[in-house]
Amino acid sequence: MHLSGCTIHEDTFPHEDIYPFNLALLRKTKDVVFNSPVTFFAGENGSGKSTLLKAIAYRANIHIWKGFERSRYVKNRYEEQLYRHISLQWSDGLVPGAFFASEIFKNFSQLLDEWASSDPGVLEYFGNKSLMVQSHGQSHMAYFEHRFSLKGLYLLDEPENALSPKTQLRLLDTIKNALQAKQAQFIIATHSPILLSLEGARILGFDSAPIKEIPYTETEQFRIYKEFFSGR
Repeated sequence: MHLSGCTIHEDTFPHEDIYPFNLALLRKTKDVVFNSPVTFFAGENGSGKSTLLKAIAYRANIHIWKGFERSRYVKNRYEEQLYRHISLQWSDGLVPGAFFASEIFKNFSQLLDEWASSDPGVLEYFGNKSLMVQSHGQSHMAYFEHRFSLKGLYLLDEPENALSPKTQLRLLDTIKNALQAKQAQFIIATHSPILLSLEGARILGFDSAPIKEIPYTETEQFRIYKEFFSGR
């Protein structure tokens, strides 16, 4: 365990009607406790899972790889400012870490190829093979399997996006292997009932305020999939 808690300072929010500070979930949650090596954020789209995950990354000094900023019809200058209004509690001091989201992974893969053009040795950390010449699922797994062997805090935003159900099971095994070394901690925002089934993990529900722990069988993901397959 590295990160033990996150405190949301609602009293310092700059606005009440601008995203993300207008989310009732954030306004009504004071403390988020991390007392398990794996914590899942589960909830509907737009519930605030990724927003809080990114804020934790910024506050933990974990870099988020991005591509070029393009023009937008509407720009919300507050959308990534939540990190300024949270504080983190650590069990053993600040540790290195990594943030993963499938929509920005291509940018990281391209940068890695640029680095490898002058120093091929950097590919040793990812299986000695360019991530750009693999499928999305293969490159994601190459990253997971090699990166998670290192000590750190790993923040994953919907890592299942490019993974088949079979490969999601492989990701579960990869996480379990990393946990055995007792050096890695994971906070994962996901819609996958397969990932949520990880034994011993703690699931925090984002579908009502405040954020609260929920059992696996009470998650929307489990309930909807169960109902769907029961009717086949």
